[in-house]
Amino acid sequence: MLLKSKFKLATAIGIVLSMLSLLVHLFLANYSAGGITKYSLHMDDVLPFGPRPRPRRLWGPLSTLDHLHPYAKPRKIYPAPDYHNGFIYAKIYGGFEKIQSSICDLVAVARLLNATLVIPEIQATTRAKGISSKFKSFSYLYDEDHFISALSNDIAIVRGLPKDLREARKRIKFPTVSPKNSATPEYYVTEVLPKLAKSKVIGIIVNGGKCLQSILPASLEEFQRLRCRVAFHALKFRPEIRALGSQIVSSLRASGRPYLAYHPGLLRDTLAFHGCAELFQDIHTELIQYRRNQMIKRGAVKEQLSVDSVSRKINGSCPLMPEEVGLLLQALGYPSTTIIYLAGSETFGGQRILIPLRAMYANLVDRTSVCSQRELSDLVGPEAPLASDMPHPPPHKSEKELIEAWKRAGPRPRPLPPPPARPFYAHEKVGWYGWIGENDTEPDPAPVEFRRQAHRLLWDALDYFVSVEADAFFPGFHNDGSGWPDYSSLIMGHRLYQTPSGITYRPDRKTIAALFENVSDHRYHPPRNWTLAARQHLNDSANVEGIVTSAMLSKPVSFLAHPLPECSCRTPKSPGVQPMKDSHGRLLFGGEEECPDWMVRSLAMSSTKSNEPLNEDYEGELPDDDSSQDTQQESDRSDMNKSSEQDEEMDPDD
Repeated sequence: MLLKSKFKLATAIGIVLSMLSLLVHLFLANYSAGGITKYSLHMDDVLPFGPRPRPRRLWGPLSTLDHLHPYAKPRKIYPAPDYHNGFIYAKIYGGFEKIQSSICDLVAVARLLNATLVIPEIQATTRAKGISSKFKSFSYLYDEDHFISALSNDIAIVRGLPKDLREARKRIKFPTVSPKNSATPEYYVTEVLPKLAKSKVIGIIVNGGKCLQSILPASLEEFQRLRCRVAFHALKFRPEIRALGSQIVSSLRASGRPYLAYHPGLLRDTLAFHGCAELFQDIHTELIQYRRNQMIKRGAVKEQLSVDSVSRKINGSCPLMPEEVGLLLQALGYPSTTIIYLAGSETFGGQRILIPLRAMYANLVDRTSVCSQRELSDLVGPEAPLASDMPHPPPHKSEKELIEAWKRAGPRPRPLPPPPARPFYAHEKVGWYGWIGENDTEPDPAPVEFRRQAHRLLWDALDYFVSVEADAFFPGFHNDGSGWPDYSSLIMGHRLYQTPSGITYRPDRKTIAALFENVSDHRYHPPRNWTLAARQHLNDSANVEGIVTSAMLSKPVSFLAHPLPECSCRTPKSPGVQPMKDSHGRLLFGGEEECPDWMVRSLAMSSTKSNEPLNEDYEGELPDDDSSQDTQQESDRSDMNKSSEQDEEMDPDD
């Protein structure tokens, strides 16, 4: 009996020890993958509500630029002549960036010739079939009433010619001119003004997006500021675009986190102009080469059809690919949960080209991600339906007709008929892919394509609004050297005017190409010295060094891409900045005038609420930006507190 009791006790002790051993092994298994270390929740793995501190190096504001403020009001009186020379009406061809730039130039030309400007016609909308009758050309994008009232002290603007002159225009009674790209003021004074004075009405056709040279003589400095007032104040998008844009910005910031806007710059025309076809494959290469051949026939491209795309890429002539942008953002320290807004109505290559970037940054969104289809349709407005070219099904036959057809079908048994050919659907016939498999000539645009071109203007305007308001902006392509205005440069110029201390990267694509060439075999795991070099270049590009370098390239092409120093001012107590000039002695940075007293007082009052510069420059009307986050606490942090900042960033060498 005693032996049986001892056996039971030993069995019970063995069972208990076995259970303890099992628990210990289960406990250790939880840490077998990464060692016995305590896991701490990363701040960027959650989406907290409300404002939160954010790393200044990633999101700004930049202390070296916080003394600059927008100020485009006239500095001196430049009265118009007492006499009136007539009316100017204009037709503008091109995409969003060409329209934006052309309107600013046309206003300056009208002031130069002392003429009344008729609201310009945007041909991308007037050529479209079935565009909503609610909007007429200019009003498809912009607020006409605001445009007229905002420039009432500068020029006279009317919605249309008087009735008698309108009838004469239909009979082609008035001369028209098509100025060359970057025409000089002397051209308008000597060539256009005499025709205007004689006929009282003249038409201007703008094709290249620039009908006036970018850099004007010092005597016309007020005309430069007039351009700023047009671009950054008078050209206000219509209320529906502004409302939806504000809704997108609010949605992106709903979690209390900042967001970065990114414009790839991957446009078919851009890739064809610079010879970047070999960066793509298969049908994409053929499409780019076909467009390049068209440009050669028109004289827009003076080179051969086939060029070495790799050498063009190394030379910085081609856009950065989304994969490269993702690696650069990682080198900067942006965590994988960063919210990135994809701007632009066209990304050549589609979603396939964005796969690497989306794998690195899952929060890559665009207007279709944050807006419903109903909201986008409301922005477009009611449109008349277009004739569909979808394949129609065979006519329905009754049972009696089917039986009769079977009886007339001939002797039996019969071989089965060949399967019918797969029908072509509308999305395969219209656009880039529909024609290339059938013939060698791209067909003329169908009515639906004209309508899509008009829609792209809306999407570009919407994304322009969101990109200007973004906490940081990264361009995939700017300063392209084509001589045409480009989308990213306009955004960068607007941000430089509105919020100079905001983070706006200006990468040198030639430098970036050399960096990637050095790590071509292991670009996803680069050495730390490569990461530091890439980070240093991009941080410099967002600061004074990048502004000056970009100005030397962009300002001769587009004044709106670098509206300094004419359209900005600096606070009196700002640190001394050495004025920087180009090779012709023109100021690029550091020659801004001091801000007026009323503006300094307004800035001092608002500084307690926000550390970011205001985006208005009108006396007594300097509203606070409600959407901006309170960064005062973050901006006061010293360099000694970088440990908490490092927790917020992504370590590329992890």
